[in-house]
Amino acid sequence: MPKHRPHRRPRAAAAASALAALSALSVLATACTGQSRTAADDDPSKEVTLTFWHGWSAPGETKAIEEGIARFERAHPNIKVRATGNMTDDKINQALRAGGDKAPDVVSSFTTDSVGKFCNSGAFADLNPFLQKSGVDKAKVFPATLLEYTQFRGNQCTLPLLSDAYGLVYNKDAFKAAGITEPPRTWSRFVEVAQKLTRADGDSYAQLGIMPTYHGYETKPMRLAAQWSPTYFGPDGSSNLAKDPAFARMLTAQKELVAALGGYERLEKYRSTFGDEWSAEHPFHRGKVAMQVDGEWRAAMAKEAGVPFEIGTAPLPVPDEQAADYGKGYLSGTVVGIASGSRKQNAAWELVKYLTTDTEAVVAFANAIHNVPSTLASLESPKLEVTPEFRTFIDIARHPKSNTTPAQADGGTYQLTFEEFAYGVEKGAVADVPAGLARTARQIDTDIAKAK
Repeated sequence: MPKHRPHRRPRAAAAASALAALSALSVLATACTGQSRTAADDDPSKEVTLTFWHGWSAPGETKAIEEGIARFERAHPNIKVRATGNMTDDKINQALRAGGDKAPDVVSSFTTDSVGKFCNSGAFADLNPFLQKSGVDKAKVFPATLLEYTQFRGNQCTLPLLSDAYGLVYNKDAFKAAGITEPPRTWSRFVEVAQKLTRADGDSYAQLGIMPTYHGYETKPMRLAAQWSPTYFGPDGSSNLAKDPAFARMLTAQKELVAALGGYERLEKYRSTFGDEWSAEHPFHRGKVAMQVDGEWRAAMAKEAGVPFEIGTAPLPVPDEQAADYGKGYLSGTVVGIASGSRKQNAAWELVKYLTTDTEAVVAFANAIHNVPSTLASLESPKLEVTPEFRTFIDIARHPKSNTTPAQADGGTYQLTFEEFAYGVEKGAVADVPAGLARTARQIDTDIAKAK
């Protein structure tokens, strides 16, 4: 089994490159506005070669892409696909701005945060007309949350191509040793379990229940906030950070967890001893933490690393007052779209439609790279290879209260702004959280207004 990399690079490791990508997209928005073609006029039954750019680069991943393309070409013998992997958003943006024969026809991106800019700028074609003429009812094909992060203001400029779900991965042996019989379902129980699993070693730790700080790999503000079911924007489109109590409650709960486990400075000092997130030296693999906020790939990676303990998975806990909603989580994933400058859009749609809506194609790809499938039918497919650990994430993806961060005209800038504020809260640099949320909301509104 090849080592899996998630669709999205962790923001803790990629904030600088994310900002660079967003900056590049801002330039692209200026260059592409008004360039989106309103109708495709190519004949998809004629001989044609499509250029498909994607971000996967590991041997197992690229093999899975190639096998999917081969199946597509057998079903569409007149359409040939030339695929190029390891393509970043920066490379994609440059090619789309330049246009011409070297630009891709179909593009896949790991950066769901960029969807708002892709749609708003006209860089990608609106897929709604293609869906309609093909008789594809997107609401019946895709989970609602995935549709939320693949469109912007009604412009369905991308579609989901597999997804990621976030939950809790835990060390069953450590649970047993601590006398804990099941994963925590509520936040108050989560704090108790994290404390019970923590063993001090002087001013450090022999084992930490969980690394709760926002730099702790996938323990990001948006992932935790999802458990409170927040509303990021109001009906008028303005930031809802100061109006929805979910944000202040999450920030307060996380800060209290940080304090309960030893305090920010002590935790961050311990975190500095952690190995790389994508190596066998991950702290969960090494027994340094007993629980980890992570995606569906972590259990498989831990097994591949040869961990000596039994692994369990569960949804993240929910606030005590939302106990009935246990099972929900944060969703994201890879997106795929058609370049608006392509003159082969009807043929390109055939490829996009196959990759995103064909149940067998989606299931085969999900099985190959161990991601969560992205259609309702594929989630229920008997051909989907589901281990007990993976089942948790399938269930999170299907949960009606699972949620995501919505697309915006400024891409993921609003998320980075909120994240920076959350960093200040957890380290004790923010004295008045409600006032700070109000200031952050105003900054987000200003940034979005500029992006528009």
